[in-house]
Amino acid sequence: MKKILKRPRDLARVKALLREFPVVGILGARQVGKTTLARQLLADRRGATAHFDLESAADQARLADPLLALRNLRGLIVIDEVHLAPDLFRTLRVLADEPNSRRRILVLGSAAPELLRQGAETLAGRIAYHELHGFRLDEVGTPLLARRWTRGGFPRAFLARSDAASAEWREQFMRTFLERDIPQFGLRLAAPALRRFWTMIAHYHAQTWNSSEFARAFGVAHTTVQHYLDVLTETFMVRQLPPWHENLSKRQVRAPKVYLRDTGLLHSLLGVLSLRDLEGHPKVGASWEGFALDVVIDHLRARSGETYFWATHAGAELDLLIVRGKTRIGFEFKRTTSPAVTPSMRSALGDLHLDQLYVVHAGSETFRLAERVVAVPLSKVADDVPSL
Repeated sequence: MKKILKRPRDLARVKALLREFPVVGILGARQVGKTTLARQLLADRRGATAHFDLESAADQARLADPLLALRNLRGLIVIDEVHLAPDLFRTLRVLADEPNSRRRILVLGSAAPELLRQGAETLAGRIAYHELHGFRLDEVGTPLLARRWTRGGFPRAFLARSDAASAEWREQFMRTFLERDIPQFGLRLAAPALRRFWTMIAHYHAQTWNSSEFARAFGVAHTTVQHYLDVLTETFMVRQLPPWHENLSKRQVRAPKVYLRDTGLLHSLLGVLSLRDLEGHPKVGASWEGFALDVVIDHLRARSGETYFWATHAGAELDLLIVRGKTRIGFEFKRTTSPAVTPSMRSALGDLHLDQLYVVHAGSETFRLAERVVAVPLSKVADDVPSL
């Protein structure tokens, strides 16, 4: 399994960004492998390097006066858990603006720039971000597709010696996230309430968000549950897939769809411990849809502002729409070995003016279903879906 730990695609991307920007941020969920990736970058780097971990009391003391500590350093400087010291961003701006600087700064954080607003605003134009996901399907290999789907992509969960050990790791991860990590972001959310909310999201996985329904269930304002959802989104636990809408004659859905980003955490919240349990669970189709959606988005390196779903109140829908420039590519996810063109697909082709529609399925062969419609197995997305 060691071959999957190097993560060459992420290494190459971060190295490319470091050549262009004075500051680069690797963002992703806790325990997803950011520190491991940074250590690989340090090991590959020629010349001076330095590493600070803001969870270490000693490193916090070293950075008590950050300008004094960092100004004379050269080469690659790594600052881990940067969200624990938001005031540090002002110093990073000063260092980034120094002419002819021979240093590059790599910061690691467990929250999206929206949650680190001060840093995002202070370093605007000086920082580039790379989001690190769990293990990709092409990293683990298609023979381990079922394990990757069942256990999720967190390295320790995926590599655990058994399904039971994986489930135990995920349970401890969620407990730590709620009790320790959430307060570190300055968010005053009761852990039991957020755990209930997270579990409710799991049962609504791959469905349209309804803040009023959640608010009634929790006895709070709809703005409160929206805040809970945003917190889970900005800490990489949840994906909000926005709706695509145009000036069409059909009434279109305008609320986002919600997905738990890691299927392993989804399954833990649903009480699913093994592939056998999953295959008999009523959410198996929704789980597979979310897994396939992440595989496609990751393969195409689609960014926020390029990914949508589409649905009308008459029932037509499209699971994923990727818009890049004038190109529009649609995806439907069907956990079947014999997909077929549906009336909903034909509506999406015509109403959205799709250049191509891919039906991602659970079989093993790629074949054409109709003009501009191709059925592709999930295991062959990386090979048979061209990059945009």
